[in-house]
Amino acid sequence: MTQQQPEASAAVPATSPHRPGAGGAARKTVQVTGELLLTAGAVLLLFVAWELWWTHVEADASQAKAIDGFASEFTGPLTPPAEQTDHGKPAVSAAPGYGETIGIMYVPRFGADYSRPIVQGTGPDVLDSLGLGHYEGTGMPGAAGNFAVAGHRQTHGAVLDSIHQLVPGDRIYVQTKAGYYTYVYRNNQIVLPSRTDVLLPVPTKAGAPPRDSYLTMTSCNPRFGSEERIVAYSLLDSWQPASAGPPSDIAALVAMTHGKA
Repeated sequence: MTQQQPEASAAVPATSPHRPGAGGAARKTVQVTGELLLTAGAVLLLFVAWELWWTHVEADASQAKAIDGFASEFTGPLTPPAEQTDHGKPAVSAAPGYGETIGIMYVPRFGADYSRPIVQGTGPDVLDSLGLGHYEGTGMPGAAGNFAVAGHRQTHGAVLDSIHQLVPGDRIYVQTKAGYYTYVYRNNQIVLPSRTDVLLPVPTKAGAPPRDSYLTMTSCNPRFGSEERIVAYSLLDSWQPASAGPPSDIAALVAMTHGKA
């Protein structure tokens, strides 16, 4: 008898560890990339919040402290004089040490409550925290020459955010321990950061002897960039000593800034 051979069974493929195909790898890559982008976006939002909000909070606190320190040492009435008087040649104080407060600037065009400290120096520690920085080596308020200051336009208190809104004839007031200096705004100029001639005793005029007293304010341009500089020029119009009291149109603000309102 012939032995019957068993029927061939269907082939069963050998088992092997699972290996993801090209589609799975692509999905994994997209997932990881998406998570990284979300993380980067969150970090960017936090940075923007810090730049546009928290730096203002910190700067405002530091500037308020600088103003309080100046006010505590200021002597003189905080009410305007009964009548306008010609007080003669303005007093000119010596420049203080780096980081020390020169005085306070009031600019009605920037708001009815605008008052910012002016501090000696233009390093990041001054501009990022203390307000307007005075370019060392330029003149002091009232002196023949150029009293030049710098300030941020958007972050760190945005002390010169509205510099582009100045209109010829606007008055800018600088208060020091010696008194009050009233400057009248003339014009602005957009220049490259390399244009340091705007800080000369007669702005942009190398070698010219100064006869007038200038106030030059500089800040970044455009508002959310730093490719250029916007420079605002003003001329001294009048001054009055601390003993005479403040100019009448900022008397209420001066009193409020000194905590006497």
